[in-house]
Amino acid sequence: MTDTDPTPEGDASVEAATSAGAGAEAVDAEPELDRDGTSTPVPIAEPELSDDAIERVASVLEAGRLADGPEVRAFEEEFASYCGTADAVATANGTTALHAALEAIGLEAGDAVITSPFSFVASANAIRLAGGTPVFADIDPETYTLDPTDVERVLGERDDIVGLLPVHLYGLPADMPALCELADTHDLFVVEDACQAHGAKIDGRRVGEFGDAACFSFYPTKNMTTGEGGMIVTDRGDIAARAASYVNHGRETDGTGGYEHVTLGHNYRLTSVAAAIGRIQLERLPACNRARREHAAYYDDRLADLPLETPTEPANARHVYHQYTVRTDDRDALESTLSEREVQTGVYYETPIHRQPAYETVSTAAASLPQAERAAADVLSLPVHPGLTERDRRTVVEAVRDHFTTQ
Repeated sequence: MTDTDPTPEGDASVEAATSAGAGAEAVDAEPELDRDGTSTPVPIAEPELSDDAIERVASVLEAGRLADGPEVRAFEEEFASYCGTADAVATANGTTALHAALEAIGLEAGDAVITSPFSFVASANAIRLAGGTPVFADIDPETYTLDPTDVERVLGERDDIVGLLPVHLYGLPADMPALCELADTHDLFVVEDACQAHGAKIDGRRVGEFGDAACFSFYPTKNMTTGEGGMIVTDRGDIAARAASYVNHGRETDGTGGYEHVTLGHNYRLTSVAAAIGRIQLERLPACNRARREHAAYYDDRLADLPLETPTEPANARHVYHQYTVRTDDRDALESTLSEREVQTGVYYETPIHRQPAYETVSTAAASLPQAERAAADVLSLPVHPGLTERDRRTVVEAVRDHFTTQ
């Protein structure tokens, strides 16, 4: 599969999006209205299936092979090729991908794994579901991903850590070169949670290429979707084989398993219908990511002079903007203003994982993780999905600017 995704430096479409100039002068004075005189809400997400996807689903339905089958194998091969890995194993969702990957890597009861407290709870839940113990390190306040310096601190304090599970949050890769160096030094496995970062890059390499395995989600709001679905990618054949068996009730993976179950497993399989959607979505992913980057550049340019922090993109990284997340100590008031202007927003995530009720009994629940806790109080995500119109973008910018200029 040919990838024509532009690099950050060569993204002409992003440069064009910022050429109109910054600040209030770039915003229309009046919002546009629909023909009946009402405004249209700007959604935080807008899942969309193309006619090609619908046609492919129809062909799968007509063929009658609805569960696991050739369509799923083809999706696995194409996704592995896109990520630059040897193998891929499709699963029912991103959480099952994380769980199955950890089972396949050999996590044992009581093994401790360092992960981020500032993430959707599934990343830490998967460690617990596989029998391990999540140990939280703090985040970098600019990237919202695991801070390698704090990971190193935790490693210096504990001798029971067996692995790292960094989260590529909001579409931005974690600092994988530094984290992988720590993993090599301390003989740790690395499983990337790439559930929000389809196509993101660091040092020119796609997420999914760095760890022993990486996991993706295809939930409807993600950069690409299968409705529900997930994927494990890896260059390790042993992990791929064990994961493929685990998601299929512990059967052999040579196609002759039948009702012979050689190990414990789950039914974590992806359906052929979901795979059919995923194959078309994967073809459209580069264009969708470019659209997200264009919208992000538009916001960067027009919100630059306001008292809020816009997303960071390190020089060696390529952000794919699953979310466009700003930060302000006026978060709740800004959220209210945008709601009044019919701009949907999201807070991802209002409660860090170590403060969740389900984590009260986890050993590091009482840890001091100030950067994660501050971020949880300050972050707000604005609409950045590919379906935004020019009017949508102007509406978002105008509402944000009006909030700060009328204070």
